[in-house]
Amino acid sequence: MLQQTPVARVLPTWRAWMNRWPTPADLAASPTSEVIRAWDRLGYPRRAIRLHRAAQVIVADHGGFVPSDLDALLSLPGVGEYTAGAVRAFAFDIPALTLDTNVRRVLARYLQGQALPTGQVTRAERELTWSIMPADGATKWMAGLMELGALVCTAKKPDCNHCPLVTNCAWVAAGSPPPVQPPRRQPQYVGSDRQARGHILAMLRNDVEALDLNTVRAGSDYVWADEAQAERALSGLASDGLINLRNDGKYCLPN
Repeated sequence: MLQQTPVARVLPTWRAWMNRWPTPADLAASPTSEVIRAWDRLGYPRRAIRLHRAAQVIVADHGGFVPSDLDALLSLPGVGEYTAGAVRAFAFDIPALTLDTNVRRVLARYLQGQALPTGQVTRAERELTWSIMPADGATKWMAGLMELGALVCTAKKPDCNHCPLVTNCAWVAAGSPPPVQPPRRQPQYVGSDRQARGHILAMLRNDVEALDLNTVRAGSDYVWADEAQAERALSGLASDGLINLRNDGKYCLPN
């Protein structure tokens, strides 16, 4: 849930989710439609589908218990390098890399004098992080870097005066230079296909059992006057398994 989503938005949904489905078996047994409804407006709803499928694999292949083995975690739907590392570190206290944006920014500034990390995680970053990770307390060390990046060494207004690493920070020593390249701007949400997709899912979660293109446009504001955009949204949602096309030509949430 935390992938590309702030903690404040995640917490209410996470608490409700864990109260309803405290174990992988509970989640695996639930209809897909209920999983999508519970995800509500958290965003990037494909994550809900993958989490549901991952729970089903955990039940089928791992006796209902989340595995600690790296390869087993990576085989789960929706689990990549970062999520696998986070599960190993914080659920099982196994030394593992959790190179999220905050950790990468702290290390880029402290070790390399760069304002922001560039591109995707590189092999050099992985090797460097492993080389400085303490033998004891690796999980707490990694969690500390994540918190430092989230609360102190922030992207836009770092609080260097209260940073415990400031004395030896290469970026501060270099005069806190700006990024070599400006941060990539997030595409505008209003009027986007993402917003159209979200609107359609909201209708199916809350208002209607099934809909077609006419229903989408009749129940929408000016954003959906673009019929081609509404069609793309319906097609994309169906391709992602978030909605199903019925025999009568209408779309509904999956069973």
